Amino acid sequence: MKIIVCIKQVPNTTEIKIDPVTNTLKRDGVPSIINPDDKTAVEAAIQLKEKHGATVTVITMGPPQAEKALREALAMGADEAFLITDRVFAGSDTLATSTIIAAAIKKLGADVVFCGRQAIDGDTAQVGPQIAEHLGVPQITYAAAIDYDAAREVLTVKRQFEDRYQTLEVSGQCLITILSTLDKPRYMNVWDIVDQDEKEVGLITYKDIEENLNLADIGLKGSPTKVKSTATKQFDKTIETVELDPETAAKTIVDALKARHLI
Repeated sequence: MKIIVCIKQVPNTTEIKIDPVTNTLKRDGVPSIINPDDKTAVEAAIQLKEKHGATVTVITMGPPQAEKALREALAMGADEAFLITDRVFAGSDTLATSTIIAAAIKKLGADVVFCGRQAIDGDTAQVGPQIAEHLGVPQITYAAAIDYDAAREVLTVKRQFEDRYQTLEVSGQCLITILSTLDKPRYMNVWDIVDQDEKEVGLITYKDIEENLNLADIGLKGSPTKVKSTATKQFDKTIETVELDPETAAKTIVDALKARHLI
């Protein structure tokens, strides 16, 4: 089984900056991490590898510095990594991004694709499902647990809803989006850290996948969604302090929340 895991290097959400001209995220000088849901997806893939002998390939689309996220995934135990990067990809929205990533997956080939549920910088939860649509494969979202029956070649996925779980079985090619609560990502060990340093991160540019792409469908020009404006939320720092007995204090808090239509 060949598993491709799509990860994203995201800016630390406490230090996000916006380019006032393009209304896109400024990544230069902002500390970055692997998106939490995506990191759990890497863990889920490595666990399947350890149990069933799968091959784990990690890919990401982004600028050259996104290689750092791929190196971290290799140090966790992934087998290979590819950076999808090209100036013509810049400014892509979720639809354009999923188009590019799907083209790369077609080039690499995969039995199963793992994605995180959503990225903390955009919170759209759109890219994974869109990739599945581009690839024409079934998708299961919000996976809270995954198991594999090697004899039947069937994946069993426990899917989380707000008030219940749904258990699904899928065989053949598919895409699964994974919750960060599925498992705790492992720490990198010394041997894998040393091993990843000897591995080469492959590059995938527009020319490598142009047979599956149209320039009109990628980058800013190929992005149907546009950010018209951005603003920083202003917080009211006015604090009212009162000393009351517990019962009165509870009623006061409830009345205040109701007055602000928060409950």
